[in-house]
Amino acid sequence: MTYVLIATASAFLLMSCNKDDIIQSGENGNTPEGNFRPSLPTSSEMSTHVYEWTPAPGQFINESTMTESIAGDITPEAAAAWAEQRLSERLFVSLGAFGGYIVVGFDHSIPSSDGDYDFAIMGNSYFNTSSGTGGSNEPGIVYVMQDTNGNGKPDDTWYELRGSETGKEGTIQDYAVTYSRPDAPGLAVSWTDNQGNSGTVDYLGFVHKQDYYYPAWIKSDTYTLRGTCLAARTSQDTSSGLWNNSAFGWGYADNMGSDNISLSYGPQCNRFRISDAMNVDGSHARLAYIDFIKVQTGVNSKAGGLGEVSTEVFGFIDLSLAK
Repeated sequence: MTYVLIATASAFLLMSCNKDDIIQSGENGNTPEGNFRPSLPTSSEMSTHVYEWTPAPGQFINESTMTESIAGDITPEAAAAWAEQRLSERLFVSLGAFGGYIVVGFDHSIPSSDGDYDFAIMGNSYFNTSSGTGGSNEPGIVYVMQDTNGNGKPDDTWYELRGSETGKEGTIQDYAVTYSRPDAPGLAVSWTDNQGNSGTVDYLGFVHKQDYYYPAWIKSDTYTLRGTCLAARTSQDTSSGLWNNSAFGWGYADNMGSDNISLSYGPQCNRFRISDAMNVDGSHARLAYIDFIKVQTGVNSKAGGLGEVSTEVFGFIDLSLAK
């Protein structure tokens, strides 16, 4: 049986957009009235809840830090609670290979500032100091949601935030990968995609020795992850043999782009604008506020002995409160 996880509403038919366009909040009927939840003196600038953590297979999945802390059978709810605890301690949560994702929420709505940066996501990307261009960049696609129906759950419409690669050749908007459970411990995870390709998430037993990289709380033998896929920027230096994952321009988590900033919170941060939210046809969504954020690994690539390219997140920050 195939377990299908839909990460986008549909394929995007993208229009050319400029990142500096100013979006007026309140258009399209998305006004701060209705289900908008204003911040209170007790509100946290950090996300307060993980609603779902569904990673793709990867070397950080099922490690003992999780399996030993969760007694008995690992459920999706237990996995999400573990991820929530990790983020509360500013520890990383890996999303695994392409398509793996996490969904978080805040104890208040985050208002749009009509073009300024509204929230930030902590990651662990870095530049190769010798070249200034390589290093470790594992871009995560970012989506936002309003609690339109007011039930406090992320079950309304996801809007993808546009980034520097939106609409460019090589970016696939409706990309899907199906992962298959290995037949025995210590084996690679096989995958196929909707473009006719296949490959593996390699087992790196010399570093990460858990039996399986396939998430223990996914009980079916296959599952499919779907979303936007960027053309990978993974390369190996022919002289040194070192692997690099070069940075993308802007608009992605865990990426040393122009929206990157160092804050007192610890790891590097990427900043995001609610005004970059897109409808399914690529037009501006014009959201006045959001309640939920999703990040999803946005490339399907691996770097030799470093393993799969996987987005890591350490925390989510409402910049209106952080200021």
